Amino acid sequence: MRLRVSKSVARTIRSTRGSARRQKLGSGLVVLVAAVPVLVSLVSCGGSSSTMMTAQTGNIKVTLTDPPSCKFPSGAFEHVYVTIRSVQANISATADDSSSGWQELAPQLNSAPMQIDLFSAASNTCLLTNLGSNAALPAGTYQQIRLLLVPNDGSGGATPSTNACASSGYNCVVLHGGTVAELKLSSQANTGLKIPPSQVEGGPITVAPGQDVDLNIDFNACASILREGNGQFRLKPVLTAEQVSTNTTGISGTIVDAGTKAPISGGTVLVALERKDATGADAIFLETTADSSGVFNFCPLPAGAMFDVVATSLTTGGVAYNATILLNVPGGTNLGSIPLQAETGPATGPATLQGAITASSGANPAAIDATVTPQQQITVSGGATLQVAIPVFSGSTTNISVDSNTTSSCSSMMVIGANCGPYTLIVSASNPKVGAFSAGTVTYMGPAAGAAGYTVRADSFVPMGGGATICSPATKSTNLNSASGPLTVTPGTITQVQEVDFTGCS
Repeated sequence: MRLRVSKSVARTIRSTRGSARRQKLGSGLVVLVAAVPVLVSLVSCGGSSSTMMTAQTGNIKVTLTDPPSCKFPSGAFEHVYVTIRSVQANISATADDSSSGWQELAPQLNSAPMQIDLFSAASNTCLLTNLGSNAALPAGTYQQIRLLLVPNDGSGGATPSTNACASSGYNCVVLHGGTVAELKLSSQANTGLKIPPSQVEGGPITVAPGQDVDLNIDFNACASILREGNGQFRLKPVLTAEQVSTNTTGISGTIVDAGTKAPISGGTVLVALERKDATGADAIFLETTADSSGVFNFCPLPAGAMFDVVATSLTTGGVAYNATILLNVPGGTNLGSIPLQAETGPATGPATLQGAITASSGANPAAIDATVTPQQQITVSGGATLQVAIPVFSGSTTNISVDSNTTSSCSSMMVIGANCGPYTLIVSASNPKVGAFSAGTVTYMGPAAGAAGYTVRADSFVPMGGGATICSPATKSTNLNSASGPLTVTPGTITQVQEVDFTGCS
């Protein structure tokens, strides 16, 4: 989901996006955005504001978007509801929840909170919803923005006039089949979700008097829902932010079958937009599903940004397609038709990677949140290699809670002195095809011969810790199976991955 703030005056910005998008949740979400000066108003992509501005005020336009990639049949969820009661900004980089100086960007939410279904928009829709009317703010450099949610017990002020969560609070998930489950929020009141400057595309944002600003906050709902060992669901928000100017910065295309040249029928087509993170590997920036015609559209995007596009598919008949990777795609590009090659041979189904994450502090077990990502290695120009994140198919568990509730699930692994959590990754069972984008054309290189190899990467975080790391090192990976051999996969087969053990977890 994406919070948008619109800017009509062009400005050069520096790109300093960070990779860890996992953030902290509270009864309110705090979005720490680098210097964001400004103003206020809720609208759609681009466009001018009707708010009256003076020589001492600017104007922000706030919208929310989210291209869900785990909505049924791609995942278990039909709906994800969150209820927003406030959007605020502060010029102080050190302001906390009790500090003065927080300015309301959408004051109408205080008396009329909005309950939003993050999965209500079509996959090709840029904006999910407008959060409200305009409001002028003093011009300046606003260091923080925070988004507050209505607590599930309804305390702290107004509640929405209608509540799709019924008795399951004001933030919930609806599973396929109709089961409604509370989406647990942090027990720490008013701490919320923080986005540091390193995770804001373009870094600090300064707005002079009379300027309009568009700021997108991407709320990746699918990466933000963690199912705990006790079966409950918890919100672990994954939020990134970027400044945009117009919708013409988007990246779009049409996924087709390489043989028939037609859209892939009766299946799910996953498309990820990726950029290198602090480790030098590609990390997913946004993820969506193509529509029934194979069309996808990522918008709006930061002006001047370059991305890698990764697509893969699995049909309802169980036929998997290799991942196709397009490198160095600039914003504002329509890629046209992108061919995916169906796997051939006696077995054409996806492969399954299963493994476990453990966490310990010295001789004692430790509790952590972990995000697990399958990667495949490709060769880029100059002979260098790059680890690329591969989207996973329905049935995968990539966000896990490692604590005493999950340890029993790993009992067969005979883990001693640590908490343990299992994961499952359902992936393409072939090597990826790589395309290089240049001067408006794409040149493809066929998939590498031989068995499809994978690396499994795990990132550790403080539970409810706003993306703070907890173990040393905080990121670990393995390209080995449980027998210490190469981690290669076979269609229709489960491969056990070498255990990933986090130590030094505080």
